[in-house]
Amino acid sequence: QVQLVESGGGLVQAGGSLRLSCAASGRTFSSYAMAWFRQAPGKERDFVAAITKWSGSTTYYADSVKGRFTISRDNAKNMVYLQMNSLKPEDTAVYYCAASANLWSPSSVRRSYDYWGQGTQVTVSS
Repeated sequence: QVQLVESGGGLVQAGGSLRLSCAASGRTFSSYAMAWFRQAPGKERDFVAAITKWSGSTTYYADSVKGRFTISRDNAKNMVYLQMNSLKPEDTAVYYCAASANLWSPSSVRRSYDYWGQGTQVTVSS
């Protein structure tokens, strides 16, 4: 089992950058595939980015963030990150970190992930 705690959200102007962090508990963090999802008010929770377990050699992005966001992991620190550049007002949402012990390739499917953090708010002003 793993517990996830997100941080790094905040208010930023359009065109700016933020880096979200997700701290994971447990000694087997490297064996979890990780992902970021986001949920805007009144909308579904949508996939943002995912990274494979172990070395994180494979990543996968939603079309809406490709080229602007980068997901990465540091297994020594039990951390996963989401670097967000060129932010747009439509990126405003609560961002959630998610983990799965069973995935061997990155997945955009929400139900594939077993563990979720509490979320961190990102607000992009125009």
